[in-house]
Amino acid sequence: MSKKHVAVVMGGYSDEYKVSLKSGQLIYDSLDRDLYHVYKVVILKDEWYFLDENENKKPINKGDFSVTLDNNEVLKFDACFNIIHGTPGENGILQAYWDAIGQKYTGCDFYQSALTFNKKDTLAVLSKYGIPSAKSVYLRKGEEINVDEIIENLNLPVFVKPNQSGSSLGISKVKERSELIAATEIAFKEDDEILIESFLNGMEVSVGVIDFKDETIVLGITEIVPKNEFFDYEAKYEGASEEITPARIDAETTKRVEEIAKRAYNSLGMSGFSRSEFILMDGIPYMLEMNTNPGFSPASILPQQAKTYGISIKDLCGNEVEKALQKGN
Repeated sequence: MSKKHVAVVMGGYSDEYKVSLKSGQLIYDSLDRDLYHVYKVVILKDEWYFLDENENKKPINKGDFSVTLDNNEVLKFDACFNIIHGTPGENGILQAYWDAIGQKYTGCDFYQSALTFNKKDTLAVLSKYGIPSAKSVYLRKGEEINVDEIIENLNLPVFVKPNQSGSSLGISKVKERSELIAATEIAFKEDDEILIESFLNGMEVSVGVIDFKDETIVLGITEIVPKNEFFDYEAKYEGASEEITPARIDAETTKRVEEIAKRAYNSLGMSGFSRSEFILMDGIPYMLEMNTNPGFSPASILPQQAKTYGISIKDLCGNEVEKALQKGN
């Protein structure tokens, strides 16, 4: 059996590209060299390039996502392992392009990516499946902000967050009426649409769900204990939080979280890696968001959960590649 050519595609157009490069390195190192020829491809705003074994750059031909090597041989990839966090790899743009040129790739399709990147729309769809979330107000840039009405509707404190942004960028916790307008300005720097959500006072948990060998499984439930006010960028990526796997919750609550996390995954027609965030209040999981390309560096939650579950990173990543190769067959 000839080895398949697999490109690990990393980078992205947002501030999360540094995290994506770390995630990509772990996947690049973990894929089975007996089964695959593995390559690195980096996609940035100003250039798309292939890295050879000496880390020399070669441009990617965007017409068919191929690369021309030194010997003039054109290399096409049997599958792309998409590990871009944020745009364009987590919001459907890259997937739509790959679909258009017939390139196979890991993870969910462009529709699921675009939907889950939009917090408002995700929560609206999931509410139809009985999955609760916080009360919220949705605003577009330029709309009038009626502070009194918002506070009357949601009560303080509230969270102000960009509707479409990864990695907790642009999120503020607002405790005083006077802070609300400034918080909306921070969120609007990340996106033209924002959500203002009521505060849910409970334990935050992060739940890894994947489809592994044709079965939807919960890899683990991780309790997030932020050292900051909430699980912000610093808490997520710079060690300012304690992450406890498995979460310190009873068997009944564990079962409820697992059931709702699976239901959310299957209801959205998901595939590949996912990590959903919930707040547990009085034993009820309230959905915050779903990430379809969560961090995958050695310190990230999903690899930690896989280790606890008993699936090696090599098997986890190999399973993704095999599913991608079978797409459309």
